Amino acid sequence: MAGRLSESELHYPSRLLEYLNGFRVSKVIFSACELGVFDLLAQSQKPLSAEAVAQELRISADGAERLLDALVGIGLLEVEAAEREALYSATELSNTYLTRTGGKSLHGMTVYLSQTVYPLWGNLTETIREGKNQNEKTFGIPSEDIFKAIYRSDEEMLKFMGLMNSTWAIDGHDVVTAFDLSPFKTVVDLGGCGGALARELSREYPSADVSVLDVPRVVQAAKQHFSQTDDTIRFVEGDFFSGEIPPSDLYILARIIHDWKEGKALQLLQKVHRSCRPGGGVLIVEALLFENRRGPITAQIFSLNMMVQTQGRECPPSHYRHLLSAAGFRNVQVHRTGKSYDAILGTK
Repeated sequence: MAGRLSESELHYPSRLLEYLNGFRVSKVIFSACELGVFDLLAQSQKPLSAEAVAQELRISADGAERLLDALVGIGLLEVEAAEREALYSATELSNTYLTRTGGKSLHGMTVYLSQTVYPLWGNLTETIREGKNQNEKTFGIPSEDIFKAIYRSDEEMLKFMGLMNSTWAIDGHDVVTAFDLSPFKTVVDLGGCGGALARELSREYPSADVSVLDVPRVVQAAKQHFSQTDDTIRFVEGDFFSGEIPPSDLYILARIIHDWKEGKALQLLQKVHRSCRPGGGVLIVEALLFENRRGPITAQIFSLNMMVQTQGRECPPSHYRHLLSAAGFRNVQVHRTGKSYDAILGTK
């Protein structure tokens, strides 16, 4: 919308109205996921009427019809006319990304956005006014302890882990192949949650010894809810801030540095540098702003989210070059994937 308005926009602000109503589109998708609409239609052997969907999901017929029609309108479902009723069916897009069992399921991300991020963003105005996160106002958790808020119950912890699994289902391969990581024989994913990114790396570099270090309750949940029968990765209990970091050739810090203010982020990187073997390195995965901070819009929105939910922010490559150099790492390389998350590699 930058620059002069087109003649059509002067008469009717279509794009502005689309942005203003964007939250409604998000809620349509959120509700459909939470109600199980996409799962039901994916499992059905035939298209279903709104009444049949309502009966299966125990929701109102009127609400089901309106929701299904909206999902058709945004291209997530298909509809065909029968004699007296419309019949709805899934699309390849919804089957792939919005069902619990889809090949690149974003179901966990969708639920987390709906039930955690959306309420926080209801207090965005207060965030901008006060300059601090809104965990206390939204969830009753002091703003200083961000992971006490994120892990405020076992249910919330599992939602966050589902978000991470969804994220690396679509971005993981790009970040682990951004650089040739084959020289690193041991890899530790610090704060690796359910292990989704570690699995991507292990599949790409099968000779590497890959482990995930996270706090005990996350490791226990990962083993119970997110383990896979063909797992080659290991889970290690620990706290990379207060505990020891095991020696390794490569450390991964994916969506970690952006949570914290610069001083705490630097302390962590210095600690990683001390544990890193000579010739080893650290792979940082974050959404990178342009140096002039004029985009990408995804990173700009993510940076606002960090303010709403954490103590951190998204930054341009120069910020990470500075942090890595200050921590003792050298030969810093940056790779933009063209997707949500980018990669920065520094070596010791």
